[in-house]
Amino acid sequence: MLGGVGERRGAGVWPTIDLAMTEPITPLTAPPGGVPALINTPEALAEAVARLRAGSGPVAVDSERASGFTYTSRAQLIQIFRRTTGLVMIDAAALPHLRDVSDALAESEWVLHAASQDLPCLRDCDMEPSRIFDTELAARLAGFPSVGLAAVVARTLGLGLAKEHSAQNWSVRPLPQEWLNYAALDVVVLLDVRDVLERELEQAGKLGIAQAEAAHVLAAPPPAPKPEAWRRTSGAHALKDPQRLAVLRSMWNARDRLAAKRDIFPGRVLPDSALVAAAAALPKTPQALRRIPPFNGRRQSQLLNYWWAALAAGAAARGSELPKLRGPSSQVTPPVRHWARRHPAAAQRMAQVKAQLAALSAAELIPVENLMQPELVRQVVFQPPANIPATMARGGARSWQIEAVAPIVAEAVRAYPDPPRTRPAQDLA
Repeated sequence: MLGGVGERRGAGVWPTIDLAMTEPITPLTAPPGGVPALINTPEALAEAVARLRAGSGPVAVDSERASGFTYTSRAQLIQIFRRTTGLVMIDAAALPHLRDVSDALAESEWVLHAASQDLPCLRDCDMEPSRIFDTELAARLAGFPSVGLAAVVARTLGLGLAKEHSAQNWSVRPLPQEWLNYAALDVVVLLDVRDVLERELEQAGKLGIAQAEAAHVLAAPPPAPKPEAWRRTSGAHALKDPQRLAVLRSMWNARDRLAAKRDIFPGRVLPDSALVAAAAALPKTPQALRRIPPFNGRRQSQLLNYWWAALAAGAAARGSELPKLRGPSSQVTPPVRHWARRHPAAAQRMAQVKAQLAALSAAELIPVENLMQPELVRQVVFQPPANIPATMARGGARSWQIEAVAPIVAEAVRAYPDPPRTRPAQDLA
């Protein structure tokens, strides 16, 4: 089914990988050699770059962000580990431009866990790998039931990796030593994890697939901004008329501007619940707004005029300025739940395709969502194109995915074709 992509063996499915969970035998408490001094000056960075440039072999890279604390998702700390040069810890808040680091590692394979999360903030620091090995993606393709770093380390190395500092505010300075220790452990294990996963994938005939998927992650463009992001405010579904939605939109935008100016996560400037409560109440005066929690608190009272101006602007919206009750959908095809009534042949095709993809997923130990992007599957099933493989390729599917999934879709299209369209009477004259 997937010949020509990896080192597939046999004629039916990949060989079974032994996925028996390894119990952690040793809690990992400190990196070998301890935690090095944090690099936060140009002089120290230049020395580290020289060491990294002189080294060889793959390099493990990780980053820590202050997600949920800062407006941006820039890296606050970058950890690099190479067997020949040891561990390097860079204060990315103090040294945000790291092109020299990237250049020193330009010819090396970078090993990351969940690369799609780290690559954007690394690129913000001018760090760009030429090739990567993604240990989370590799674990998915190997059939691991849990692919968080701690679970993968336990399964591959038999080590216990604590994750108690994963949600800290990494923008604070100085960084506590126990946080730095935690961050160091996250990166020093990655090269050994990579080696184990590479052996398992090679044995299962999936190494070529993992390499193709990692290359796809590396080449993927940044995600497009979500249209009308304000509609994702928690609780917005409770607002049932355009005027209240206009108030929510205006206050959401005001909060976003203030959060960006202060580099604070928007929910820490003002919680979603406050925006929705103000939009639902539609207070007529600043004093009435003040009576709505948390606008009656000390911090928000100081910004009362700011919030009132935003609320009043939304309340003044009329006609075409008002938002529609339903926002734009990110789905190209209609929701599958409506197909049975409106598009019965498509619903039958989808049921058959889902069943066969589930069976393939179980047989090959690859999650269904990794066999092909679900939205792309829905598109070709709902409105089958003349050339299914070509349409999948244009939608971003890789050759191994097309080889696996296109025959399944084609079979369903043959079994449940759309009925012929009836021409209007005037066209038949």
